[in-house]
Amino acid sequence: MSVASLYIASGFGVGLLVGMTGVGGGSLMTPLLILLFGIHPSTAVGTDLLYAAATKTGGSVVHGLARSIHWPAVIRLASGSIPASILTLLVLWQLDLNSATAHSLVNIVLAFALILTATSLIFRNAIVELFRERLDRIADRTVARATVAVGAALGVLVSISSVGAGAVGVTALLLLYPRLPMARIVGSDIAHAVPLTLVAGVGHWAMGAIDWELMGVLLAGSLPGIIIGSYCATRVPETALRVLLAATLLVVATKLGFGEWHNVLPMIAASTQGSAH
Repeated sequence: MSVASLYIASGFGVGLLVGMTGVGGGSLMTPLLILLFGIHPSTAVGTDLLYAAATKTGGSVVHGLARSIHWPAVIRLASGSIPASILTLLVLWQLDLNSATAHSLVNIVLAFALILTATSLIFRNAIVELFRERLDRIADRTVARATVAVGAALGVLVSISSVGAGAVGVTALLLLYPRLPMARIVGSDIAHAVPLTLVAGVGHWAMGAIDWELMGVLLAGSLPGIIIGSYCATRVPETALRVLLAATLLVVATKLGFGEWHNVLPMIAASTQGSAH
């Protein structure tokens, strides 16, 4: 099997899982590109960001036509995430994406984002039930400020790792807007992900961290996968899928994070000793 065929098959598998579980492809695609295919982390992140912008645009159109987007929440999230994304990209540009420091930073933040995503998948309902009554009494102004802060955090996470706008974003919206139906929560999360991934993706493109040929073959596989996965979603137990997916993300996060901390800790110790002298 050729490399292009493997990429298409991987795209199809990720699209299938995304269609079944609703979790963003970044939490699946980026680690796959790094660990299985040996793609440089920055290139994997940048390519996946534009890949996500392309796939989620279609989802936003569908939700927009169905009027299942809560635009005030989207605008608040974007007002935090877009500036945070731009600032994060400037920091990455200063670090130089091809440097060992940037390589380690991307993998560590990616591992952290995967753990957050897995936690959101497993404990979302428990977290929402625990805080629902308290958050339901919060003033609208406080909710607006908290939404902007959540957007800023997502902007940093997504710009570095391409992960976070899916399960983490949905969980945050469920906590902040408990009265919204689930369809509008999901629609709002997808609508916000489009400008965020587009801005972050363009930033990575400007830094030369995009593989256009790779993105094309991934899309060729993932689009049919998403369609079939969406069709199968009601026929497969959602809880079992989410637990399996969360367990996979935790294993991948451990593999990514442990290796990088093993490399970074000696660098930190050396720099500390150097500053002491």
